[in-house]
Amino acid sequence: MSRPRLNEARTKIVATVGPACDSVSQLAALIEAGVDVFRINSAHGSISQHAEKLANIREASEQTGFPAGVLLDLAGPKIRLGHLSSEPLACPLGARFAFVRGNDSQREGELTSTYPRLIDELEPGDRVMLADGMVALQVESVTASRAECVVVAAGEIRSRQGVNLPGVKLSVAAMLPSDIENAIWAAQNEIDFISLSFVRTPEDVRSLKDLLNSYECRALVIAKIEKPEALANLERIVQEADGIMVARGDLGVEIDVAETPVAQKRIIATCKRLMKPVIVATQMLESMHHSPRPTRAEASDVANAVLDGTDACMLSGETAIGSFPQESVATMDRIMYKTEQSIVAYQNPEAVDVDDMHRATHAITRAGMEVAEAIGSKLITIATHSGGTAWVKSNTRSLIPTVAVSDHLASVRRMNLFWGIEPIFCEDIADTSHLIEQVTRWACDQTENGKNVIRPGDTMVVVSGSDVVAGADNVISVHTLS
Repeated sequence: MSRPRLNEARTKIVATVGPACDSVSQLAALIEAGVDVFRINSAHGSISQHAEKLANIREASEQTGFPAGVLLDLAGPKIRLGHLSSEPLACPLGARFAFVRGNDSQREGELTSTYPRLIDELEPGDRVMLADGMVALQVESVTASRAECVVVAAGEIRSRQGVNLPGVKLSVAAMLPSDIENAIWAAQNEIDFISLSFVRTPEDVRSLKDLLNSYECRALVIAKIEKPEALANLERIVQEADGIMVARGDLGVEIDVAETPVAQKRIIATCKRLMKPVIVATQMLESMHHSPRPTRAEASDVANAVLDGTDACMLSGETAIGSFPQESVATMDRIMYKTEQSIVAYQNPEAVDVDDMHRATHAITRAGMEVAEAIGSKLITIATHSGGTAWVKSNTRSLIPTVAVSDHLASVRRMNLFWGIEPIFCEDIADTSHLIEQVTRWACDQTENGKNVIRPGDTMVVVSGSDVVAGADNVISVHTLS
């Protein structure tokens, strides 16, 4: 088993599966390069195609011995252009277009969308952003059947490209029928994470959780922050969700692009305080679609996300349709690893909001880390059934290598999203001697520059979760590796 490795980035990598990487051999290569979680984008393809991707991911995990997590990204109420009369369609400055009802543009200068109530909800003065914000229209007048617009930022558009309406209050539901269908499929197929697009309120998150609970699904729900309303309700959304994604693509269109970097930092800081994992996504290594090397600005973008405290960074088109998917993953891992070396080890961490349920776990994991630092331990091991103790431990941001061992494969896959946690499957974690033997065997295989990272005589601190040791809350023990 080559992964997990102690000499890889502690910040996790999420990679989108697409035509450039969807075979078993390609997925296995991405796992070896550093992918922790694979994303299936439900906006592209049918459920049968999603199932094929999932089967290939599971087989690649079997081949590599590394149970990669799987995230299904629900498309949500994404508004798109209908079919254009010609494409690409040039939109010169000052040109006039009209949104009309229907699915296909019948006349030159007319546009349609996938949202039937678009014309009803537009008002004069509203902005309509097309093609990820590259083209901007301003609404001049609205009738029962048409919304007349003028181009205020020129460019080209194509059929099915996205439509963003900054500041426009839409009545569209949080989940469309297709999202519900995809979520049910995910619940029935042990998907580890499900992300919800265009979240506006905590009730949006709750609606998805209620649906999953009805199928007894334990997938973690990731709320994507990409609307101004989500920023206004950020604290409550983070509290309701199991994790957060900073979806900078649509967020950078829905708000002023100049505000996006500060919004990203605010979202990450809120997630750290409330102890929720956070993923930074979109255009992390955009130039690696067609180049084997990123720009300096992209490398700095990844590094700054790591320094801000993100748990994971996500690759989208770089792995899904790019020419260098494996190189993109390896490059991101290398940037993260180098950046993490500059992080000062655990010292007076930022205050976090710990609820009563996790208060003892937080105290014990923090104490275990302090013991490890005091005696110079080379390794911390977390024994956990559910992964909850590992989740709490990841928020300490200690640089001491940490292995989390679980006897539930689903928990192992979910822990792939937790910063600094290297998850391992073990059949019986209640048997301490068996647990120590398994971790010791794994530790002996860890090398860097041809030398063993951990040697006989090194100490290891073991923190057992409250669900592992009968009659105890959490337990700390120190062991010498032989």
